[in-house]
Amino acid sequence: MTITRTGLMLAVAVTAQCGLSTYASAEVSAQEAAKLGKELTCVGAEQAGNAEGTIPPYTGKYLGEVPGWQHVKFSGDHPVDPYAAEKPIAVITAQNMSQYEAHLTEGQKALLKKYPTTYKMNIYPGHRDFRYPDYVCRRAMDNALHAKLVNDGAGFTGLGQVPFPIPKNGMELLWNHQLPARAWTEEKTSDLASVLPNDSIGWGRALARNLSPANSPVVDPSTDGKIQSLSNNMTLKPARDNGTLNIAHEPYNFATDARQAWTYSPSTRRVRQLPGYGYDQPMIGTNGTMTVDEDRLYNGSPERYTWKLIGKREIYTPANAFKANAGTLKYADILTPNHPNPDVMRYELRRVWVLQADLKEGFRHVYGKRVLFIDEDTWNSVLADNYDARGQLWKHAMVNYYYHPDMSGWQAGSQFFMDLNSGQYTGYGMTNESKKGPILNEGKYTPDQYTADAARASGR
Repeated sequence: MTITRTGLMLAVAVTAQCGLSTYASAEVSAQEAAKLGKELTCVGAEQAGNAEGTIPPYTGKYLGEVPGWQHVKFSGDHPVDPYAAEKPIAVITAQNMSQYEAHLTEGQKALLKKYPTTYKMNIYPGHRDFRYPDYVCRRAMDNALHAKLVNDGAGFTGLGQVPFPIPKNGMELLWNHQLPARAWTEEKTSDLASVLPNDSIGWGRALARNLSPANSPVVDPSTDGKIQSLSNNMTLKPARDNGTLNIAHEPYNFATDARQAWTYSPSTRRVRQLPGYGYDQPMIGTNGTMTVDEDRLYNGSPERYTWKLIGKREIYTPANAFKANAGTLKYADILTPNHPNPDVMRYELRRVWVLQADLKEGFRHVYGKRVLFIDEDTWNSVLADNYDARGQLWKHAMVNYYYHPDMSGWQAGSQFFMDLNSGQYTGYGMTNESKKGPILNEGKYTPDQYTADAARASGR
């Protein structure tokens, strides 16, 4: 594994953490914070490219626009690829992977070995062309100077976006993954496909209407507000579950305010609370290939794992995934046997933070170890390698993010979760065949729409 000099210095600075360790916020100095917007981007990425020229410098030349995408605000139009004319500069296969293995994760290498005749990775030129609004930059600076972990990392105090732009330990890095700058309000209809080794597919569809106070562009989102996000997800397919509604509240501090969740069943017309919702409970409709805490590769309370900042690496990751989320693609083009179609994916060499989660003694989870690869420009986890209780690599997952003008930030598009043992995989959050793509930051949702009473009223 290759770790950059910056990453190595950070990793050495991190105290070895075991299940009994504590996470103390290591506040950055004013001198360190002053690097934001200069040698670092305003959210903490290295402005410069790498020495080899294979990772470009950050330009951030586009704000709220994507060249070639004639986007109409809040219209739900599907993304258009500004780099559609580009051709791969390399293609990684099982036959040549040894040349590139320093820039591959263990899961990527396992996929190449398991499917040597069909799996490949198309590598494209790198681009770091899009930027966040100024209010995101201002909040990141404020957090760099003032944000603190509390309750052994179960929560933090500060503002709700990019809590630790210069992270010093694994828990600070995790909170950046949990709370990057993303949509304030989100409305989308997305599809789920569980693809079995015999090529049969189980389908699901859901309507999501989400509100994230942590990402409000209107008021600065203080953790004093207690709730970072609220979700409202209605099942549309399969038909037997049509109308089932799940509502959840996600706190800023999992020690003082647990996740709250309710479900409404149209068959009983009753609402019931879901205590302990999350962790490794199976995600409905995924045939066991995805757990509740895997959406965006990890979500929820950090309590079951010890979180370790490993360092930074240069990895081929999904990036600028406009093509993979285009409305011109049909699911038949994407959902090929054994793994998603490599020809719709775009990989670039990117700097990522590596975050390792080890299951604590006395806690249970189907994953004994998880490794997240977090994009330095956005704080979004883009890849994950998950291991079973015996320490054997089990699953590889990826998220196709793209820049969306509605919010001037990166939207989670299709996600893929691949079981390296059984050969089945799940496509999640796909909007290619939806009539509309995501509608973001329209601002039409309010907290009173995310209560048990609201769930009950949905069935009337």
